Amino acid sequence: MKNKCIIAILISIFSLSCYAANTPTKKKKQTSLGLYLTAQEAYKMKMEDKKILFVDIRTRAEVAFLGMPTIADVNIPYMTVGDWDTWNEKKKNFKLVPNSGFLSTLEDKIKEKHLNKNSKIILICRSGNRSAKAINLMAQAGYKQVYSVIDGFEGGKIKKGEHKGQRLKNGWKNANLPWSYKLDKDKMTMDL
Repeated sequence: MKNKCIIAILISIFSLSCYAANTPTKKKKQTSLGLYLTAQEAYKMKMEDKKILFVDIRTRAEVAFLGMPTIADVNIPYMTVGDWDTWNEKKKNFKLVPNSGFLSTLEDKIKEKHLNKNSKIILICRSGNRSAKAINLMAQAGYKQVYSVIDGFEGGKIKKGEHKGQRLKNGWKNANLPWSYKLDKDKMTMDL
């Protein structure tokens, strides 16, 4: 009996360490919890455990125009466009600001699904940067098992060649995982 328990514990540790083995090299993608998944691993994990809350944290515009993973439970933007007149010169786009209602909306969705701060949660953004920031905020609020999809929905940018700068490397879409432009209204956060 002891041997079976030890084997079960070792299998659990190995399974969790596989997910932690994806530690991103870029600091801005690292989280204080240290739990990382590729898009393919996130899909597998969610399909094996329906109790996991899978949250797409991209802006409404991103979800509306680029689509959303069909297995995501909800879209709760971590950042929003603060003012359409505020330009981010460095990034050459509109400035995003933190969504002040992110944590409270997330807590409501967690309660709806009968989960808690110790439950497994997966966050996905465009490329893994915002999910890391959101996870650090969640860790400060007491969440323990929040995984970042390190390659995000669109994936990384190609660095050389004809497609330089395009997001065609890894990510949910590029892995041909299920997604759709047709959004489910029940998965959208309407009260931002």
